[in-house]
Amino acid sequence: MPPFIELRKVTKTYPTLQQETLLALQDISFEVGQGEFVSVVGASGCGKTTLLKIVAGLIPYEGEVRIGGEPVKGPRQDIGFVFQQPVLLPWRTVLENVLLPIEVMGLERSHYEKRARDILQTVGLAEFVDKYPFELSGGMQQRVSITRALVYEPDVLLMDEPFGALDAMTREALNLELLRIWRESQKTVLFVTHSISEAIFLSDRVVALTPRPGKIADTLTVNLPRPRRLETIQTQEFGRLAKHIRSLLGIGEEAGGIE
Repeated sequence: MPPFIELRKVTKTYPTLQQETLLALQDISFEVGQGEFVSVVGASGCGKTTLLKIVAGLIPYEGEVRIGGEPVKGPRQDIGFVFQQPVLLPWRTVLENVLLPIEVMGLERSHYEKRARDILQTVGLAEFVDKYPFELSGGMQQRVSITRALVYEPDVLLMDEPFGALDAMTREALNLELLRIWRESQKTVLFVTHSISEAIFLSDRVVALTPRPGKIADTLTVNLPRPRRLETIQTQEFGRLAKHIRSLLGIGEEAGGIE
């Protein structure tokens, strides 16, 4: 699979109030093939969100990032970003929230409104297009957020722990929903999570980062058959991968900090 997203020796430092520098990421190099689902996993504070912002062109960095062969030098319209929280505007309906990026980009509303309604149908929200965010559950709000990221047909979907604040049952349901959407849309996905189980369940490959400064501890190929079902979590291979990632991150079998 040819690389679609390429990171070469990506490093990021932040200035501190004490006029010093904080090294967040160091020499990050990996590739994501077109249509591939790759997760980045690591403990809080290891630079996962920073890495996504770099790929999205939202913050400056050292090193090189390319998407489709083109260097990332700023925000791009071919990238959809799903945040940790849905970030929906409370005064706009579901449909109007989904169409917000269409307005911002000055695109033709008539074409994208049909696409928005089609995606909302796909994620089970066709009956909620005229509802407001306060009328939706947390899981439903996150589906709206995913729809908003997909509506303008980006090539790349960046997801920053989008299900981290949800209860376990809703999270499992949305993991399955995300896999179905990914399979149908064939988007290239870079997914950040602190959950080892979630990373393995969703991904073709998992990039494990060390504690800050974030470096690549290892990149693992997930040789589990697709389509995935929840029973996959109980397989021997799944357990082997989870144990290996825990050892990379220095997490003991009895620890419960990262799932």
